[in-house]
Amino acid sequence: MNSCHKEIKAEKGGIDLISNVYFDASKGLNKMQNFHISRLNYQNDSIIELVPDLEFPEMTKATYFIKDSIFYDLNNNTSFVLSELQKIQKPTSVYTKTLGAVFTKKPLLNYRNRRKLSDTILFKKNYKRFEINSPWNYTRYYIYPTDTILLYSLYKEVGKDYHGRIERIDSYDKKKDIFVTLQLIPRKNWDDTAKEIFEFNHFVKNRKSE
Repeated sequence: MNSCHKEIKAEKGGIDLISNVYFDASKGLNKMQNFHISRLNYQNDSIIELVPDLEFPEMTKATYFIKDSIFYDLNNNTSFVLSELQKIQKPTSVYTKTLGAVFTKKPLLNYRNRRKLSDTILFKKNYKRFEINSPWNYTRYYIYPTDTILLYSLYKEVGKDYHGRIERIDSYDKKKDIFVTLQLIPRKNWDDTAKEIFEFNHFVKNRKSE
């Protein structure tokens, strides 16, 4: 990485992970299902993750407090004191988490065999692109060039190489004839539930320090 390249860590905001799945894709894109996989809300080094129910997205299936590479289950309780929760609940590695956003240490498969594509514009944003083609899968990756580093990202090594972050992955399973899009959508504001948790804990912390 160029020594002049300066990274900026985002201090506060949110990230939505949304996926569209198209079945029998070669026959058209009519058979589609939309999934809101995760609503991540962060402040400095802390994440409150709200996992929507896949069938009823307005319902929250799970609420997690994530810090570093571990997480705690809030059991959808917005009045948990996070500092106390860390004392009474045994932490779990984020790499074993089965709901919501996926955290992985594994490198991107066949990344060395990628082929560069021309840059493109999506939703008024410029993206760098590359593709990985294999006998069983064809995938395109869209990287948004930025110095701002989010607390959650897809395949960090790719982000470092391209000085940006992956914001979209389009993948076609050749055998199952399924086309899947995964979007990482950054936002400035927290969800109301996460806002309640962060503000409640800020209030408790201030009260203790008085």
